[in-house]
Formats: sequence, structure tokens, C-alpha cells
Amino acid sequence: MPLVDIEVQPGVDKQDTPTGATGRWIDSDMVRFRYGLPEKIGGWEKVTSDYLVGAARGIHAWTSLDGSPYLSAGTNKKLYVYAANAWYDITPTRATGTGNITDFTTINTSTNVVVHDASHGAREGDFVTIASVSGTVNGITAANLQGEFEITALGTTASPPTDQTNKYQITAKAAATSTGASSPTRTANATYQVNTDPATSTAGYGWGAGAWDISTWGTSRAGLTGVEAVQLDSGKWSLDNWGEDLIAQQLNGGLYYWDTSGGTGTAATSTTVSNAPTQSLFALVSGTDRHVVCFGTETTIGSSGTQDNMFIRWCDQESINEWTPTATNTAGSTRLTDGSTLVSAKRSRGAVLVWTDTAMYQMQLVGAPFTFGFSQLGANCGAVGLNSTIDINGTAFWMGKDSFFMFDGSVQKLRCAVEDYVFTDISEGSQRDTFASANSEFNEVTWFYCSSSSTTIDRCVTYNYADQVWYTGTLARSSWVDKGVYSDPYATLYDSSSTDATISTITGLTAGRTQMYAQETGNDGDGSAITAFVESGDFVIPESGEYLMSIKRFIPDFKNLAGTVNVTLKFRDYPTSTQRSYGPYNITTSTTKIDTRARGRQAALRIQSAATGDAWRFGTYRAEVRQDGGR
Repeated sequence: MPLVDIEVQPGVDKQDTPTGATGRWIDSDMVRFRYGLPEKIGGWEKVTSDYLVGAARGIHAWTSLDGSPYLSAGTNKKLYVYAANAWYDITPTRATGTGNITDFTTINTSTNVVVHDASHGAREGDFVTIASVSGTVNGITAANLQGEFEITALGTTASPPTDQTNKYQITAKAAATSTGASSPTRTANATYQVNTDPATSTAGYGWGAGAWDISTWGTSRAGLTGVEAVQLDSGKWSLDNWGEDLIAQQLNGGLYYWDTSGGTGTAATSTTVSNAPTQSLFALVSGTDRHVVCFGTETTIGSSGTQDNMFIRWCDQESINEWTPTATNTAGSTRLTDGSTLVSAKRSRGAVLVWTDTAMYQMQLVGAPFTFGFSQLGANCGAVGLNSTIDINGTAFWMGKDSFFMFDGSVQKLRCAVEDYVFTDISEGSQRDTFASANSEFNEVTWFYCSSSSTTIDRCVTYNYADQVWYTGTLARSSWVDKGVYSDPYATLYDSSSTDATISTITGLTAGRTQMYAQETGNDGDGSAITAFVESGDFVIPESGEYLMSIKRFIPDFKNLAGTVNVTLKFRDYPTSTQRSYGPYNITTSTTKIDTRARGRQAALRIQSAATGDAWRFGTYRAEVRQDGGR
């Protein structure tokens, strides 16, 4: 019998039934489509063995004036910079004092210590550096109470805790030998880093939802009303470069600056931008006109109580410390109207695209007296999160509440063959953590998101904008930056249970670490096998489906084959029948044909690899197929 070519269209279609998806792929993982053909994705490896504290939700790469590459990563707990193949903690401080710690309280044989500091302003999970302890505290030497500590709880050790405003708890480096306040009283200096936030976004469910002390008792979180008041955002940073230096905006926090010329010593920190708003949602640099723009910011600078989630403010051109508008500068502000909160912004085509939760705007330099003009580009097309938008060569892509969109001069809803699969399984509470990434070498934009069965990002969906096809997978990443500054894409992975060592010694550090990887390197995932597969919908020969068919043999067709690929044939007699599997058949570079005894009315094909070193691109499925009776 002659060999029959079974053609399968590129991309994955999860909208149809397996039988309805004849001639299409219906499922995949760790696979992309290239030149119309499915292939296993590239591997990844650690950039450095160092781990970052917390969950990285944003990374940004840039180059200094002398050509040195830099990368910054913002987690829910800290801000870092990567330079000269090493990480440095540049988390800004919010408060420092001399003698502001007025005493310590201990429990005999315990390392738990209550620190006395009036109006400390800390949250559980914040970081404090204690120095100059005036003497031994109930058997704990000064050295064992000095250094950087994670605050384990607010208030005293009573149940329930008391005096949370003036006291908090840390884990000392040694246990006390007695209980009570120190005798004599001991003082110390405390420096506090900026407040931390949760590692993941969640929907609030009443009292006790989210981090303690996130707002005052009986009031919603600042700047949020209605249903938004119960949405608890994860800690995020918006990162950009001001020339060769770093601009970092903490979500619902301040605007900070890190100067590359200051070096990366152990004492390097970001500093507060003078005169800038003290509470904003996010920020960016507008472009060559060099205005820093704060979104969802204060109507009165320095007054956090005036934060308006739809208000935009920008500094004077080239003057990062000048934010008050005058007749002789270009500082200014405006308020958008369509939506309840600003969500994201990206530079594109000489302008800035701005998304609210319901709409899309363009922010464009127009000159005096307004500096920037704003025009609405679309309605009912809002973005779901700060990092859910991306611009690739002047075309913007983003995830909406229940659809994907693009803008290339006009707003368009993308036809998506996996739309139902994504939006029926995405975690509504964690949707704001979704982020978009570009992999320009393969013409891909990928959204990484949290499924309904997970508390961290565990799914991804990819749109190949050159071929206009979609595919899905389980690659889990928390942030991503395309190659350019670095020779490979760099991405981060958050492990909520990790207690691996970090770049600095912090006493009492709780679980939750981030690791950075170079993507598209080799064939394996940091030395481990990557399980990759693609599976087709049912095909029928003859097309009427009246007769059963038998497949006597098939001819494997692979490009760039390394290792072993397993091919499984799946048959059923009716759309609702249980599939029968034949195989898997092992394919190597020496395999010329596979003899089979597969029989049924409807057939499907599954290609899978699961060993280290495996690589492949599938070509054409050619099989010897014949009619085999009507029963």
C-alpha cells in the first residue's frame, strides 16, 4: 500500500473537540512551533548560584555609558542589581536612627527577642539592620543581636500580641539565659528597609486576608474602593533606566534612584528621588524627552492620603528632582477618566501607551503648555496587571480580563485557539501577577500565569506573532527579559518553599527564594531532563469514517534529532470512546521505519521526549494506511 502524508496545521487548538480538531494539534508542553513545525524548546541554566529573597515580579536590563551590562530585579521584599556576574542588594531604606531601639525583651533558652522601638512603622516580613547594641542582653552578646534580621512578628509575645506599634520580634543568633527586659537597659541603632508586600496576589475574603498591618483597622487599603479593596497585590517594582542609572518605583510606595557611578559595594543602596511623589502605582521614563512619569500617584506631592489611582504626574524634562509645575518647566499632571485604576504603561512608537482596567490611552509629547497630550485608543480593552503588557517592535500585546489584544495602530482582539483553556483555568485572585515576555529569536510573546489549582505561576500561553498561532505549556517563570543586553533571555523562577542560601546573611529569614536562569541554552533544564510533548486531534482515513483503518507502519521524519523521541498512536472507534494506545515507539537517528498493528476508526498522534539531551523538530507523518472492515 502507498504511504499517506498526514498533515497537521501549526499551533494548538483547544477550542474544539479532539474529533473536531482534525488536522490540528490539541495539546502541548515545552514545545514551540517554528517554520510551522513543532519542536522542543531550548533548555536553561543558572546564571549564578545565588538566590534572591522573595518573589521577583520584574527584571530590567540596560547598559552603562562604558558598555557594562546591568540587570535589576525587584522582589516583594527587596531590590537587587546584577553586575559583573554578581548580585547586590540595593534595597532602599525608609528610616534610620541613633538609639531608636530603647530595649530588648527575651525568653529564657529562646532565640526569640522582642525589640522596643517606638512608632517603628514596620510590617511582619520587613528587614531591619541593628547596630551598636550597647551591651549583652540577658546572655545574648551584642554581636549576636547585630546584623540584618527579618521581622518575624509585630508586638509582644503575648497571645494575642500587644503594642504592635512600638515593638516587634526578631530571631537572635543565640538563645537568652533569662526572661524579661534586659538589665541594665540596652539601646541600639536600627535601620529599616522599605516595607515588604505579599509574594503573590490574592483576592481578599474578609478579616485576616493578606499581610498584617497593611492598612488601619476598619478601613480599606489606601486608594482602593469597592471590590478592589479586597484585592491584595503582590509586591512589585517598575524598573527603568535614567541614562545609565536605575529608576525603581515600588508598588504603592516611593520612587528611588540607583547611580551606577556609586559602584556595587556591600553598602550600595537606592536613594529616594527628592521631591517626587511618595506613593504611586508604577512609573517609567517617557523616552528621549526624559520625563519620569508616575502613574496612580498623589494629587498633592508628599501626601500619601491623596493617592488617586487614575492620576498621572511627571517631572520636569531632564530634572528628576523637579516635580512641581511652574511657568518655566515642563512638569505637570493629568487625570484619566475611563476606568477605576491605572494598570500598566509601555513606550511604543515614540509615545507611551497607558492601560487602565477598562481602556487604553496614548500619551504623546505635544510641547508647551501641556507637555503631554492624551487620547483614548480603545474601550473595554483594559489590562489585567502591571506586567501583562508588552511592546515588541512597535506592536503592543496584552492580556485582558477574558481576552488577548494587540495594538499596531488600532486596538484588535486577537483570535485565540486556546482562549477558553486559559481563562477558565486562570486564578482570578492572582491574575494581576500575569506577565508578558518577549522571545524575539522565535517571534514569541508568552504570558506566564497562575492556574486555579496553584498559588504561584505554573502555566504559560504563547502567541507566535509571525505565524499567528498559539500553544500552551507548564514552564513556570516569575519575570523575563529578552536577549539584547545579554546574549540569552534571562528569566526568574520563584520557589515559595525554598530556604537556599542567599547573597547576604539575614538572620531569621523565612522561606521563599528566586533563582535567575539563562533561557534557550542547551537541551536540558538546569541539568535535568525536560519532558516535552505535542498531541494531535483525531484524523480519519477514509474521510467518511465509515470504515475502520489499520496502520501497518509509519516513517519517522525529524530534524535536529538528538537522543530518543517516543511516538504513540492513539485509536478510538467513536468520538466518545476510550482511546487505545499503541507504543510508545522509540525513534532515534538510526530509525528508518516503525512496524505497527494499530487499528481503529479515528487515530491521533503523540510525540514526546523525556530524557536529558533530547532535542527534535517534527516534520511530516507518513504512514501505510488501509481500510480494514466496517465493524
